Amino acid sequence: MTTDPDIPDAFAPPVETSGSQSGSRSGSTAVVAAELPALRRRISAVLVASQILGGLGVATGIALASVLAQEVSGTDALSGLAPTATVAGTALLSMPLAALMTARGRRPGLVLAYAIGAAGAGVVVLAAVLGNFPLLLAGMAGFGAGSSANLQARFAAADLAEPERRGRAISTVVWATTIGAVLGPNIAAPAGRSVSGLGIPPAAGPFLWAAGVFLLSAALVAVLLRPDPLLTARALAAGTEEDAGPEGRSLRAGVRAVRESPRARLALVTLAVSHTAMVSIMSMTPVALSHHGADITLIGLVISGHIAGMYAFSPVMGWLSDRLGRLSVIGLAVGLLATAALLAGTAGPSHGQTAAGLFVLGLGWSAGLVSGSALLTDSVPQPARAAVQGLSDLTMNTAAGVGGAGAGLIVAQAGYGWLNAVAALLLLPLAAVAVRRKRG
Repeated sequence: MTTDPDIPDAFAPPVETSGSQSGSRSGSTAVVAAELPALRRRISAVLVASQILGGLGVATGIALASVLAQEVSGTDALSGLAPTATVAGTALLSMPLAALMTARGRRPGLVLAYAIGAAGAGVVVLAAVLGNFPLLLAGMAGFGAGSSANLQARFAAADLAEPERRGRAISTVVWATTIGAVLGPNIAAPAGRSVSGLGIPPAAGPFLWAAGVFLLSAALVAVLLRPDPLLTARALAAGTEEDAGPEGRSLRAGVRAVRESPRARLALVTLAVSHTAMVSIMSMTPVALSHHGADITLIGLVISGHIAGMYAFSPVMGWLSDRLGRLSVIGLAVGLLATAALLAGTAGPSHGQTAAGLFVLGLGWSAGLVSGSALLTDSVPQPARAAVQGLSDLTMNTAAGVGGAGAGLIVAQAGYGWLNAVAALLLLPLAAVAVRRKRG
């Protein structure tokens, strides 16, 4: 076992026991508590670095996913299936990764997720060379594991955070994605040109780059995310009322915790609706822009602005969530997402208005993700959190996968404006539940 230089040896045994709380409990927990400020800074720094790389990998590939799908399939109607397959892969992997993290900690789950994402990106490149659309969708599903890692990292930041600072802890890690995520779409064109002599379609070049970036992320987490934040949180809970043992950490316990908490259910709905609205609109915007004469460079700039909205202002959303309350920021998310749908849906050939709509769409998603994640973590006991967090990512990505699949069909049959109208309608139930819970 590698011992962190900032943490005393007495800290290591209860943390690196793969979920077991064996070993001495007298003295070790006190030492852990004394070292918590330094440990929080260390964990946050590693997660920030991995998020920069992970965000770069995801954004580099996803920027042209629908364009690549259109090229390989030969039809607009199927172009939305590529980002949808990514979301579906993220959803399908959420629970297995959560189970792995529950059993062995955050580090093994994050490393495996990035490795699967790299393999999926490689399959996408192969599918593009062969012109095989089903293989492309399979690769995009594997590529979605990179998004799973990025999403789960926000909960790793919350493992050791004080309750009154949990929103800010989550938002710091979400913010870190900004650097890579904004840069990613803008290097899509150079990445495409870099493979021109290799017989690889330019739209597939970004996925080759993404594979390498994901492998770097996996190596960073494997080497530096020590001690494991989830196992550390359990060590701190050992011997307390929150220490429920393996039974309290099961998926069944997670489902029971959500069922028994109205606030946890609201958090799940917030995450699902915010993510579905964002994915549905964002995934088809490159196709809509291309129909109005936008080239790859302009599409990359619009998506970069969208991703900046998603991540760059997340510290503001975290601060508001901690200061004004989770429910107030959920209401803000609804308002921002509705405004985004109005702007993008009525933009027509105006690339500037489309860009503005996508930026506001990112802000709404950020507000929903940060406030929903903090509310969810607040609302369930510590032993069940990893399972509940996996369940939340499964729910939000399954819902977004359905929305993304329908997005391509709606655009093909009725147009991009109608897609935004449908996304806005999804917000009405969330608004009603949030208002009722706020008044209650």
